Parts: sequence; structure tokens; C-alpha cells
Amino acid sequence: MSLTALERDARIVNSGNDHDVHPGEIAIGVIIGRTSEFFDFFVYAIASVLVFPQIVFPHLDRLTGTLWSFAIFALAFVARPFGTLIFMAVDRNYGRGIKLTIALFLLGSSTVAVAFLPGYAQVGGLSAAILCLLRIGQGIALGGAWDGLASLLALNAPEKHRGWYAMIPQLGAPLGLIVASGLFAYFLSYLSPADFLDWGWRYPFFVAFALNVVALFARLRMVVAPEYDTLFRNKELQPSRVTATIRSDGWKIVVGAFAPLASFALFHMVTVFPLSWVVLFTQEAAPTFLMVEIVGATVGLIAIICSGLLADRFGRRSVLGVSAAAIAVYSGFAPQLLDTGEAGAAAFMIIGFALLGLSFGQSSGAVASSFTTESRYTGSALVSDLAWLFGAGFAPLVALLLATKLGLLAAGLYLLSGCIGTLVALGVNKNLAGR
Repeated sequence: MSLTALERDARIVNSGNDHDVHPGEIAIGVIIGRTSEFFDFFVYAIASVLVFPQIVFPHLDRLTGTLWSFAIFALAFVARPFGTLIFMAVDRNYGRGIKLTIALFLLGSSTVAVAFLPGYAQVGGLSAAILCLLRIGQGIALGGAWDGLASLLALNAPEKHRGWYAMIPQLGAPLGLIVASGLFAYFLSYLSPADFLDWGWRYPFFVAFALNVVALFARLRMVVAPEYDTLFRNKELQPSRVTATIRSDGWKIVVGAFAPLASFALFHMVTVFPLSWVVLFTQEAAPTFLMVEIVGATVGLIAIICSGLLADRFGRRSVLGVSAAAIAVYSGFAPQLLDTGEAGAAAFMIIGFALLGLSFGQSSGAVASSFTTESRYTGSALVSDLAWLFGAGFAPLVALLLATKLGLLAAGLYLLSGCIGTLVALGVNKNLAGR
């Protein structure tokens, strides 16, 4: 089988690097890849609130247009498990490098194509259909973008610092949000509303494509290097058939998917949902709130780092359990803060991001070690897919529906359900977060 040009370049770069692989090297590749993926994610999420209701659904009122936009937003999470199914077959037959190349080019192409999206004024309802297709393409690509580096990092980390290394992949989320929010805040502040809706919003999607190319080469440099390939094999991180994995470790997949629900539900409750509420129902300017999100993401970044220190001292299961309980308390009072002015909204964001960082930082670190060696690679990918689908995929849509129909207090019900899911999962399988 011939290698792609990118794979050949990656092998050339590594040809003289005959050395042992250290966790720090893996961490760099993981952070680059996750930051790129989350930047794509947040660029689309912000556009779902600020752009698509006006250019794809201008014939609907703003609230209904936003709800439809959130429904399309969820399609990527529905499509993601199918992407895993497709690309695991590619991985088995053609190798991890080929799979990653195809997946990230599909992700980049689907993302940059959004920048050329025609509006309802140009093509009518076809605009929404095109957006649906591109969003499904993003979801399938995200399923294929699983490279196993996060699992490799968790399994290769020093025993006394497993919590510290478990939080490293999660740093990509606040970093991606900071960059995406900053870009949109800049264009909103310096362009007229007409120019922003005409062409300004499209630039962040071009940036996303550029970041994908950089991330692709950085990750290929690692997954096709001989020493990494040896380490993947030694740690039994090889693709297995999805059906066989479900048969052998189906229960662990279910429990693993429910364990991080509290943090994944909170993830959208402090990023996408509050932006939609502020834009629809308050007088606060979108650029101002995006700057608040940047501050909140910075707090979340610090909290993720703290989660690693706390997990190594008190145990990952303790951190997950205590943070889930704290999020449950937060769900009972915090959403109402969004209706108390700028100070209340800022408090909602800061507290929420602090809790998010503590829980999200340890939400995936123990997944790989709970599977049998034959199922570890594929099982970890499926757990990630299902956790995002159940915990986060429909969170903006459900939260906005509940808040508009029953009041902001009801929006916390979705978040509370995620907390219950996490606590039940931790109780059912104590070893999931303890290894």
C-alpha cells in the first residue's frame, strides 16, 4: 500500500529520531489535535447563534430560527458514531495514518465549505439542506479523527501522575473556545452588522481549515513514526470491529458513556446556551458576552489543571463525584443569574467554567484502562462518541426549549439529569474512575 504524501513527509521528519517516546511528547500532539477540533466545534456553535438564524432561517422569528439551528447543530453528534464505524474499518485495512488523513481532510473540507454557504435569500430552503449535509460531514469526520493518542497518553503516564496526564487532552476545549470567541468578538466589534452577516462571519471557518492542516501534520508525525507505532502495538491500541467490541465490552461502553455526562452537559450550558439566551432575551451586546466567555474559558483552563493535581492527591473518582454533586447544586440556582444583568451573567459563567474545568478535566482519563486489551482502542472511541451524543449533543436545543417554555430554572433540569447519570455510573462501576 502506498503512503500519502503527508505520511511520507511525516516519516522523513521522524527518520532520525530513534528515541523512546515520553508522555510529554504525546501530550503536545494531543493538545494540538484537541485544540484544532474544539476550535472547529466552537466556530460552528457560535455561528449557530449569531449567523445561521439570520441567513439560513430569516423567514422564521429569531427564537424559532435558533432552535432549528441548534437542531442542525446536533446532527454532528448523531453522525459521529457512524464515522467511528466507517473509519475503524479504514484503520484496520489501510492503517491509522490513512484513516487520520481522510478524516481530517473531510473535517476541514466540511468546515471550510460552511464559509461558502449560500443563504435563504439565494437558494431558499436548500440553504438549510446544505448546512445539514455539511454538519453531518463534520460529525462523520470527528468519528474518524480518533487517533488513540489520548488513550496512549493515559496508559503511558507515570503511575503517580495519572490524573495530571488525564487532564492534558481536555485543555484543548478552553483553548479552542478562547480563540473562536476572540475571532467572532473582533469581527462583531469592527464590522457593521450588514458586513458581518455578509462576509465577516465566514473568516473563522477559513481559519479552522488552516488549523486542521497544521493539526493533521502534527498528529501524522506521531502516529506514523516507528517508535509510536511500536508503542501503539505494545499497549494493544489497535482497531477492533465495532460489533465485536460491543459484544465483549458493551456494558463498559454504556457505563463509560454515562460517567462524564455531568461535565458534558455543563459544557454546552456555559458555552452555547447562555450566548443564545443573552442574544435573544437580554440587552447585552454579543461581543461583550463573548469576552466574558473568554474570561470564563481562562478560569476553566486553570480549573482543568487543578483537576489533575486534585485527582493525583484524592483520586479521580472522588474528583468526578464531588464535582458532579457541585454541578447538581449549581443547576438549581445558576441559570436564573442570566436574567439579572451583566454581573449575574458573568457570575453564571465564572462559576460554571470553574466547575466545568474540575469535572471535564478528569471526565475521560480512565476510560481506556477499563477495557480489555482487544477492545481498548475502539471502545474508548465509542465511549467518547456516546458521551458527547447523550451529554452534549442536544443540550443547547433542550435547554433553550425548557427555558423559553418553563423558565430559566427548568434549563437546569437537563444539567441535573447529567449529574444523576454521572453519579449512578460511578456507583455502578467503582473501578471505572479508580484505575
